[in-house]
Amino acid sequence: MELLNLIFRLGVLFAIYSFIWFFIDAFLGILRTGRQKTLVENYLIKSVKYLFLVNVTFLFALDLNKNELSPLNVMPTIIILVAYFVGKFQQKQQQMTLFGQLMPEMKQNDFHLQSEIVLIVCSVILFAGLLFFPNYAENGIANWFHKSILDIENTAIIGFFFKVIGFFFLLNMIIKMLNAINYVLSGKPLMDIRTSFRSGKSDNDKFDDFEEIN
Repeated sequence: MELLNLIFRLGVLFAIYSFIWFFIDAFLGILRTGRQKTLVENYLIKSVKYLFLVNVTFLFALDLNKNELSPLNVMPTIIILVAYFVGKFQQKQQQMTLFGQLMPEMKQNDFHLQSEIVLIVCSVILFAGLLFFPNYAENGIANWFHKSILDIENTAIIGFFFKVIGFFFLLNMIIKMLNAINYVLSGKPLMDIRTSFRSGKSDNDKFDDFEEIN
C-alpha cells in the first residue's frame, strides 16, 4: 500500500508541476515575442525544468521519509521518476516520428535524441547527488515550487482534478509493472496497447504501428 500511495502522490506532484510550468513556459514565449525556440534554447529551458522537478521530488521524498533518507528508502522514488522521464521521452519520440511522416519538410527544434538521453541521465545523477548533499535541495525556487504544489493539491476543486490525474498515473504505472513482470516470466507483455496510423504512401494497405505511451 505504501508503494501505491507513493506512486499516486508522485503522479499528483508531476501533474501539478507541469501545470505550473505551463505558465512559466507561456511567459517565456511572450518574452520571445512569438519567435520559435531554437534547439539550444529548448534544451536549456528543459534542463531547468527537469532540474527543479528533481529537486522538488527530492523534497517530497524528504517529507514522506521524515527527513531520513537512504538509497534504499528512496529507490522507489528514483525508479518512478526515471519511469516518468522515460515515458515523456518515448511519447515525444513517438510524436516526432508521426509528425515527420505527416510533414517531413518541417524542421523540428524541440527534440534531439542524444540530448534527451543525456538530460535523463543527468537528472538521475542530480537526484543521487542530493542524497549526499541534501542541503542544496533547500533553495528559494525549489521551496516555492514545493509549497505551491502542496497548496494546489490541498485546494478543493483543482486539487481533486489533479488527484484524478494521479489515479490514472497510478493505473498506468501498475500496468507497466505488470507488463514488465509478465515479460520476464513469459517473454511478452501482459497488455500490448497499440494504435495504427496509415503512412503517407499506400503500399498494399500497409500500416505503421506506434506503441501508446502514457
